[in-house]
Amino acid sequence: MAFWTYILLCADGKFYTGHTDDLERRMAEYHSGGFCNFTSQRRPLELVWSAEFPTREVALTAELAVKKWSQAKKRALIASAWEKLSYFAKPPKERLSTSLETNGEKDKDNAVHLERSRDAENTI
Repeated sequence: MAFWTYILLCADGKFYTGHTDDLERRMAEYHSGGFCNFTSQRRPLELVWSAEFPTREVALTAELAVKKWSQAKKRALIASAWEKLSYFAKPPKERLSTSLETNGEKDKDNAVHLERSRDAENTI
């Protein structure tokens, strides 16, 4: 028997992560409403990612891990953007790469500040 971990995109842009042994039945439950308070208030829903696992325990472990991730990290998983997923797995202070075009203005300022600090250390 297969088990699934999945991510739903809600109408308000939020993600819902869960696991089940019957993905088709679970989606029908969500679409009919009343199954889950969080999703019932945020319909329509779209299944945006799922993965199959051999046991319920492994699927639950995956659900609990993914549930804690940031929206950016979940979006990278959904897009199978492994470089971005790796990037967002790092703590924000360690995200200095601009090659992925993922830094915001605050991060760019931080990178510039760090670069200036390094230059100052090298001149002392």
